[in-house]
Amino acid sequence: MRPATLPPLHNSPPAGGTVAIIPARYASTRLPAKPLADIGGRTMIEHVYRHAADARSVDRVLVATDDDRIARAVTAFGGEVLMTRPDHASGTDRLAEVAAGLDCDLIVNVQGDEPLIAPEVIDAAVAAAADPAAPMSTLRCPLADAHAWRDPDVVKIAVDRAGYALFFSRAPIGLDRDAAPAAPAAVDRHIGLYVYHRPFLLALSRLEPTPLERAERLEQLRALEHGHRIMTTRIDDDPIGVDTPADLDRVRRRLAAGAPA
Repeated sequence: MRPATLPPLHNSPPAGGTVAIIPARYASTRLPAKPLADIGGRTMIEHVYRHAADARSVDRVLVATDDDRIARAVTAFGGEVLMTRPDHASGTDRLAEVAAGLDCDLIVNVQGDEPLIAPEVIDAAVAAAADPAAPMSTLRCPLADAHAWRDPDVVKIAVDRAGYALFFSRAPIGLDRDAAPAAPAAVDRHIGLYVYHRPFLLALSRLEPTPLERAERLEQLRALEHGHRIMTTRIDDDPIGVDTPADLDRVRRRLAAGAPA
């Protein structure tokens, strides 16, 4: 059982600490106002915040938003929120604006639309960031089926034998030229949680978007196209990113069936 109340919040992160930032936007084409969607009596953003706060590796949790409605909701449950500029082109830019004012080693980008993300999963991604060869880390899980492999809304990732990312794509990758496998064993589903070394995040945000990043609309490709490595950690289950009303129903059903709140 997770505690009913939030753990005490730090006024500032200790030097060398880890800060989790949850970028949150009110506007969404397929599911407007989704950070404030009710899931079992709590808003989605509160579920995400509480799970991030429960991660042993995280010293401080912040919500970064440009919307007063989200800010008020976070303050109401005792969370910490920072207002950002409204003109950011990407979540990375919003993250970097907040990170520029922090004194910490690691920044964890926790997606605000994954209310079932487990604290242990966040800890695993933070542990992977200790790799000296990679300035950032992320997560992956098995593809569910052939439909997910072909679905452009599902981001696929191929990794090398050491676990470093080779490529991310919305298109099917790992295609056998003789027969298309249902879900290639060499390809996983990408989970958009990132851990950055703070100086790298600030430098990355200043780089121009790259051709593959623009084509795929995947910000992580900017790091690969500029020659940086991304360490990945494979977990067993998809935490379910909420993009549509159907996704929201799935999460509500999971929570009603006993998933940790």
